Formats: sequence, C-alpha cells, structure tokens
Amino acid sequence: MALPRAARTQRRTRIQEAKEEQILEAALEVFSLHGFRGATVDQIAEVAGMSKPNLLYYFRTKEAMHRALINRVLDTWLDPLREFDAEGNPVSEIRSYIRRKLEMARDFPRESRLFANEILQGAPNIEDELKGPLKSLVDEKAEVIRTWAKAGKIAKCDPYHLIFSIWSTTQHYADFDVQVRAVLGQDQAGEGRFEDAARFLEQLFIGGLNVSEEPV
Repeated sequence: MALPRAARTQRRTRIQEAKEEQILEAALEVFSLHGFRGATVDQIAEVAGMSKPNLLYYFRTKEAMHRALINRVLDTWLDPLREFDAEGNPVSEIRSYIRRKLEMARDFPRESRLFANEILQGAPNIEDELKGPLKSLVDEKAEVIRTWAKAGKIAKCDPYHLIFSIWSTTQHYADFDVQVRAVLGQDQAGEGRFEDAARFLEQLFIGGLNVSEEPV
C-alpha cells in the first residue's frame, strides 16, 4: 500500500496529519459524487482548498488517496461483524448487528457510496482484501451461525446468504437514500426512517430465523 508522503517522514507533525485528513475528507466528497474514474486531482484540490502541488506533496496520485480511503472504509465496515459474539444470545447479536449496520448507513453515506463504487468496478483496489481478511472473517462468523443452528437456537439457514442479506438491506439506506426518502414522502422521511427500518429488519431476520428471546 502506498503511504502518504508525510507518513514516511521520520517525525510526522500535527500539521502534516491535519493536512492529510483535510485531503482525504475532500477526496471522499469527490469520489463519492463522481466515482474513481470521474474524479480528478484538480477537483480534490479545489474542495480541499489547496493548490494541486501542495496536495501532491502529501499524496502523489489519485490512486494513493483512493486506496487510503478504501482501506479505512473497509476496516470500519467490518467492525460490527468482528463484534459478532459466538457466546452471545442470537437475538441480541443479530439485533445489534442490524442496528450497527444501519447506524453506519445513516452516519457514513459517502463512505458507503465509495465502497459500492469500488465493488461495482470489480474491486480493483481491494480484491486481495476481499479474498483474504474479509473472507476469513466471514468464514469465522458463518461458523458461529452454524453453531447456533446446530444448538437449536436458530432455524437452519445458509450463514453466508444471511450475512449478505443483512449487508444488502442495511446498506440500501445509504446507497439509495434519495429513493428511500422520495418514496416514503415528507412525513416518513426524517431521521425516524432508520428506526423504522431497524424494527422491520429485526422482525424480518429474527422472526424468520425463529430465534427465542431467551437463551437456550
């Protein structure tokens, strides 16, 4: 992974760190609106309020900025799955996972669009992470779901497709938020739409898996 230039200096100052964050925030805005191919270094520099040469001192290429953002987003996106606890009650674990994913859709819509654009383009920057760390983590949590099913705590199901379904239904509220708000209309399109979504998805997944509210 190509590091920002400032990260390779012996003593990284607060000013350097702040400049990198300023650039990445601008890059996130531009990439989420235009995608990787449509974004330019000039656009990012303009949004960052910096000259192009100054920006390129910290990140030599558009690819370096995009990769830094993608790595950060992927790590953040996997946090809720990492917390899926094999020793926990399935109801609590599934409910918490659904709600944390919806919170991310609500709080990080630009990051969600950035990630979705990367996947739609064939994941050229993160294919190794998808086939490596992400697959290993999903394999691990799929085994947790299988263990719950074997113990009779949930109905038998395909654990991978359960995880995919939670991903797709929760991320919909970030990637298609304009459509969601338009269809719901003014009365239902406020912040409460995420709570409404959480309640419905809990009913859908927890009810569908026939999990008990009490530990077995």
